[in-house]
Amino acid sequence: MKELFVHMETMPKGLQEMIRRAGPAGRGPAPVESWEPDFCGDLDMRITADGTWYYMGTPIGREALVRLFSTVLRRDADDRYYLVTPVEKVGIQVEDAPFIGVELFVENPAVAAGADASSAQRLSVRTNVGDVVVAGRDHPLRFVQDGENGGLIPYILVRGRLEARLGRPLLYELAELGGVTDVEGTAQYGVWSDGCFFAMMPADEIAEVLE
Repeated sequence: MKELFVHMETMPKGLQEMIRRAGPAGRGPAPVESWEPDFCGDLDMRITADGTWYYMGTPIGREALVRLFSTVLRRDADDRYYLVTPVEKVGIQVEDAPFIGVELFVENPAVAAGADASSAQRLSVRTNVGDVVVAGRDHPLRFVQDGENGGLIPYILVRGRLEARLGRPLLYELAELGGVTDVEGTAQYGVWSDGCFFAMMPADEIAEVLE
């Protein structure tokens, strides 16, 4: 497998400098929402639906680099994705969501505590690039029906307009923690987290979808 540095000279200078300065992962996201550099064109970089990052057709195998790039990723109002530095902005391709939810942590589970305690439940999601967010008002969950197989695909807002797609094992975990709540006169099956209810779908349809 080719190493990423073989193609580094083809990257915008701002990104090259970022890579050279990169230290250990875990610094957190950059303040990309406040940066408005000039657009410098598109970069041959894409994130596939399974969360793999590619540059010029080659998977980026170094986890530290993937995490670095994820900290300067932004989705703008035009629904496109960009890597943003204080001096440059380049477009990249994202097949679905840029991040993958890989782990779910449950505090005060409603199933164990009883239905009356549902609003005390807190669900934390860890992504493949190291973000940890609590599903709630600032990080809502949403559920989309897959057009190919009719199944449900859960997403959580991580930051800005960037979402993580949760894999099927996490969907089943969420379903086990869920329950029925009346939403505007309709019985909806969904899950509570941090005082917010996130509907998956009408209660009379959920069993068929999760089969």
